[in-house]
Amino acid sequence: MADIGGHAVYKIEDTNMIYIPNDSVRISHPDEARYLRIFQNVDLSSNFYFSYSYDLSHSLQYNLTVLRMPLEMLKSETTQTRQESFDIFEDEGLITQGGNGVFGISSEPYMKYVWNGELLDIIKNTVHRDWLLYIIHGFCGQSKLLIYGRPVYVTLIARRSSKFAGTRFLKRGANCEGDVANEVETEQMLCDASVMSFTAGSYSSYVQVRGSVPLYWSQDISTMMPKPPITLDQADPFAHVAALHFDQMLQRFGSPIIVLNLVKEREKRKHERILSEELVAAVTYLNQFLPPEHTIIYIPWDMAKYTKSKLCNVLDRLNVIAESVVKKTGFFVNRPDSYCSILRPDEKWNELGGCVIPTGRLQTGVLRTNCVDCLDRTNTAQFMVGKCALAYQLYSLGLIDKPNLQFDTDAVRLFEELYEDHGDTLSLQYGGSQLVHRVKTYRKIAPWTQHSKDIMQTLSRYYSNAFSDADRQDSINLFLGVFHPTEGKPHLWELPTDFYLHHKNTMRLLPTRRSYTYWWTPEVIKHLPLPYDEVICAANLKKLVVKKFHKYEEEIDIHNEFFRPYELSSFDDTFCLAMTSSARDFMPKTVGIDPSPFTVRKPDETGKSVLGNKNNREEAVLQRKTAASAPPPPSEEAVSSSSEDDSGTDREEEGSVSQRSTPVKMTDLGDSAKVTENVVQPMKEVYGINLSDGLSEEDLSIYLRFVQLGQSQHKQDKSSQQFCSRCPDGVIKLTPISAFSQDNIYEVQPPKVDRKSTEIFHAHIQASQGIMQPLGKEDTSMYREYIRNRYL
Repeated sequence: MADIGGHAVYKIEDTNMIYIPNDSVRISHPDEARYLRIFQNVDLSSNFYFSYSYDLSHSLQYNLTVLRMPLEMLKSETTQTRQESFDIFEDEGLITQGGNGVFGISSEPYMKYVWNGELLDIIKNTVHRDWLLYIIHGFCGQSKLLIYGRPVYVTLIARRSSKFAGTRFLKRGANCEGDVANEVETEQMLCDASVMSFTAGSYSSYVQVRGSVPLYWSQDISTMMPKPPITLDQADPFAHVAALHFDQMLQRFGSPIIVLNLVKEREKRKHERILSEELVAAVTYLNQFLPPEHTIIYIPWDMAKYTKSKLCNVLDRLNVIAESVVKKTGFFVNRPDSYCSILRPDEKWNELGGCVIPTGRLQTGVLRTNCVDCLDRTNTAQFMVGKCALAYQLYSLGLIDKPNLQFDTDAVRLFEELYEDHGDTLSLQYGGSQLVHRVKTYRKIAPWTQHSKDIMQTLSRYYSNAFSDADRQDSINLFLGVFHPTEGKPHLWELPTDFYLHHKNTMRLLPTRRSYTYWWTPEVIKHLPLPYDEVICAANLKKLVVKKFHKYEEEIDIHNEFFRPYELSSFDDTFCLAMTSSARDFMPKTVGIDPSPFTVRKPDETGKSVLGNKNNREEAVLQRKTAASAPPPPSEEAVSSSSEDDSGTDREEEGSVSQRSTPVKMTDLGDSAKVTENVVQPMKEVYGINLSDGLSEEDLSIYLRFVQLGQSQHKQDKSSQQFCSRCPDGVIKLTPISAFSQDNIYEVQPPKVDRKSTEIFHAHIQASQGIMQPLGKEDTSMYREYIRNRYL
């Protein structure tokens, strides 16, 4: 699915549950089969990801800063157990004495985003840690941005929290431990793919978070209403649950924490406004105890109100918010500022926040976006913030001259497609349907056919919430270990609600109560604005382990991990060639255009549509003219053209021909059959120049200089000059460099082969005759290492 610094990220495609017989259990429990069916309802082949060598539960900033600290700092803090350093050839000193051992730092995963942590918890103390493969749930996508042939990978990873996880109406608000529903951490990475390794490559990342409003609230779905009323379940005057939630965020992301609240503020009937009033009261209460430089920044913005207005542009307002957010938090980059930023200083770059270190920049703080469902409005807001951060990331790597990206460029179209896939996937997981409102909807350029699709997605979401969410919630509770079957207690399907499973304080008295004023963890506030999880201290050093690798292991040998030289493969199946590319999928195919992915294109100029389609162009212009208001009833011609959008797009993608061939223009003539008409393109449009026109004086002088250079480069002897004198005027005979005086193959000298290659060839010939050469020390060590990795 993605390649991060040479480390492959995989998606689970299929799973198999293997029964292990045991003498202690000869008779199966009567309810085991039913629990098994519920457990298998969690489809692991749907958006679950893992990596053998890269920690997906942590951000790129954590992996490239904490895990790359000097090894000497851990010698006094960590110890290696016998199990960790176990090796069958250790007595012979193959690894320790032979110089093949490589030491690295390994960290414990961030269990909040690990979905099989409860399943592995039973065996993690009895098996070697290499057997523990942690998986995340969410989204992973990667595309290639070609900047004049220079490949830049844009990666989007979303980590869904396994705490208080569930479906839309069954999981709202937060639990007693500060974990909120539908909490997803989205990280966008940018890397120069010319160099893959973390050591020498250029990498950048930006993290933002979405999550439900951190209050005790819910919606009753028993009324069978499209919008059930919002109710506050518990009074929380001291913002206890919000304090726990923001304390977690300060520990992981540092300060400032920026809350972008997109919930409605003005309504005829009080519905969403209940959450806005409670959230602003909670943030105001918590801020009065924090130091002024680390207070929570609260940004309320009624996005739905501005969307209905004809005078306001939603995305322009979001772009202003995004600029202020990125300037406060900064972003991560693993290299110092480029010299081009000194040569071409930019005002916005100098105002950028974060933490500047000798090796680059660190992101301090995070943006937390929420609406009621954290789906449609939230995804659009996150896209705008990500688009702004992407401009700064490209500028930091020296790929653009100003930190600014415009719409309708190949780069933004590629990034928008990534975010739409990201939003659709997260919406299916939580809401049961794809996005209803997309970026094009808020830009007001969505095609008319999108309205009917939005209605279908709304109906699909309603059906899923009403009929299938309860079974999905039971499966998630069982898979994550929230519910453990126990003899003498009610079964999972007998529980009227799972409220008591997720709110553990209702089942027992808490031994200690947190302070109402000093609501944060003391160690966290000392290191702000840096996140406490990335600070080098005794508590964090205990989470790190010195791990011993062999130089041929995947986690060390990036070449073998990426290219797989011991497997039969083809270049066509290579992931880097198969991924979405801006040049292949978005750049127009017309000759003579600017190939830069930062050039603004017309709406019909894209690699995914056929140029010259008159109906599509007219429809796009008409959409822009009627964007501010609801579209009028379309004419018969518009209906026919819009109804063919889906089939036409598929037909264009499958059967798109080269732009050098003559396109076919489709003309609608009412009820009559479609008539095909050949349209001959002008020569200048095909070749970029008009060959029938005469050359200008400037072009002619350039050509004459080129001919003179060729004549001076290939000086001819007297005989050739005499031969050329017999030729017609203006004809020059140039002797090829590779030409021979006689047509004889024996005049070609064989290539010289070095001694080592000759010995290898003779050994190969002798091996075919049964004469084997004695194995050297390096061959023996390689064979033993193969046996150890393959069979032990």
